[in-house]
Amino acid sequence: MHKPALPSTFDLPARDYVRVVMVETSHSGNIGAVARAMKNMGLGNLWLVNPASFPDETSYARSSGASDVLDHARVVSSLDEAIEDCVLVMGTSARGRKVPWPVMSPTDAARQVGEYQGRGQVALVFGRESNGLSNEELQRCHVHIHIPTNPDYSSLNVAMAVQVMCYEIRMEYLRGLENSENNPQLKPITAPGDTGWDVPAATVSELEGFFAHLETTLAEIDFHRRDNPRQLMTRLRRLYQRARPDQMEVNILRGILTAVQKSTSASGRGDGGRKQDQTNV
Repeated sequence: MHKPALPSTFDLPARDYVRVVMVETSHSGNIGAVARAMKNMGLGNLWLVNPASFPDETSYARSSGASDVLDHARVVSSLDEAIEDCVLVMGTSARGRKVPWPVMSPTDAARQVGEYQGRGQVALVFGRESNGLSNEELQRCHVHIHIPTNPDYSSLNVAMAVQVMCYEIRMEYLRGLENSENNPQLKPITAPGDTGWDVPAATVSELEGFFAHLETTLAEIDFHRRDNPRQLMTRLRRLYQRARPDQMEVNILRGILTAVQKSTSASGRGDGGRKQDQTNV
């Protein structure tokens, strides 16, 4: 049994006017993988031109919970039928043409898709696994989309190509939202203080307490000599300040230092322990 459909709001406006068209797909698993890629990015309008096998258990299994996309997929007998009511048709192509044709990158194509909201249906056409779209089929497209892959290994699985385009359409939508600069889906989370980080950044006072604790502990285990400090604490200070720890991380580090001090005291090492070579520190 295939997985039931996972909940989805299909939140992109493009859900209503963008269709993904797969031409003569030979492996039904790729249809399921495409449905998954579409649902990941908030799209769900799938058209299939003469698939070798659909519907079947393999396509549903590969959809991983995007079975609702497959349930509503349209199966038609020709590319003409799939695009006849569209005002813009964009076909993916990895090959150059003898007659130059308008070509766009996925990013530029997604931008144009966004511009067609409210103007009519848009089709994104993807070809066969073995040889893509024929010359005749490509000539039915207003624009060709070229994904700039590694020229030494340029072949993309059809589901990968669909994922690239669906991702670019989603990113174009998110960037166009009001106050998009504050959209949590677009903002990076790299350090304490960023929206989404779980613990506040450590204060200067908390870091200074840690540095004092660190220096004391290193002295107690004879790794640091206060009478001949060289640059040890300067370099350690630079290291930890570069890491920008949060309050919990500082507490963890101080807990480790406390455990080291207790262990050293219990073993009777203390100042009698072996001196560490600090020649290069």
